[in-house]
Amino acid sequence: MLQVVVDFRDEVDELHGFLQTLKAEQWERETGFMEWTPWDVVAHLHYFDVVSMASLEGEEAFAPEKQTIIDGVVAGRTNKQIAGERFGKLGVAELLSEWHTTAHALAKTLGESDPKRRLPWFGPDMGVPMFTTARYMEVWAHGQEIYDLVGVTRRDTDRIKNIATIGIKTFGWTFVNRSQEVPGPPPYVRLVAPSGEIWEWNEPSDDSVRGSAVDFCHVVTQGRNVEDTAIEATGPVAKQWMAIAQCFAGGPVDPPKPGTRGIQH
Repeated sequence: MLQVVVDFRDEVDELHGFLQTLKAEQWERETGFMEWTPWDVVAHLHYFDVVSMASLEGEEAFAPEKQTIIDGVVAGRTNKQIAGERFGKLGVAELLSEWHTTAHALAKTLGESDPKRRLPWFGPDMGVPMFTTARYMEVWAHGQEIYDLVGVTRRDTDRIKNIATIGIKTFGWTFVNRSQEVPGPPPYVRLVAPSGEIWEWNEPSDDSVRGSAVDFCHVVTQGRNVEDTAIEATGPVAKQWMAIAQCFAGGPVDPPKPGTRGIQH
């Protein structure tokens, strides 16, 4: 089984355990992410796990799920609304149970899949490893807004290297996605993992990004503005990248304004 599949399953379990500690009123409070509540977050994760299972069944099963989302976007509905329409009748306990069960089934199916298999998605097809990494990223990134909401500092693990790697791989895409020229070669990146291990990418150069891996992952998933982290971006290319970094699919999205995302007190 691919390590990223294990990481995805473990991240799901960790978030599931944390969510069970929330009080009833906290499920109805809005997080710092687009006014989503924790219920909205879990419904979103569950919805796209269901869609992911359809992708694994093949193009015939995936096509209607994809069309539902495309039709919703054309009609002006958000992902929050689409997931809400699908699971709006579920209470917290039932939603949590269904999400956890489906996520584990997804992990099992991905783990049994040929790593070279290509899966249909929104945009280009993805190989099983990248597809799984994207699901892992969603759990970690959306989980963060709930930790922030209740004022809890998450204890991250080296599993986040999956996200850091996506962040590195999407350097050029960040600019292309905005119809901008890639300003130069990828900067040298040196990150300190939660374990204290040093992770490095690209050749040393005048453009560099240094700091904690957690901060870097917050920036590339747009959970934090780079100015709200201790990331050190040196050189014009590195600074330009960190100002707009986006490692997730879809159209260009601007990072949150400085001071608008973080632990709520």
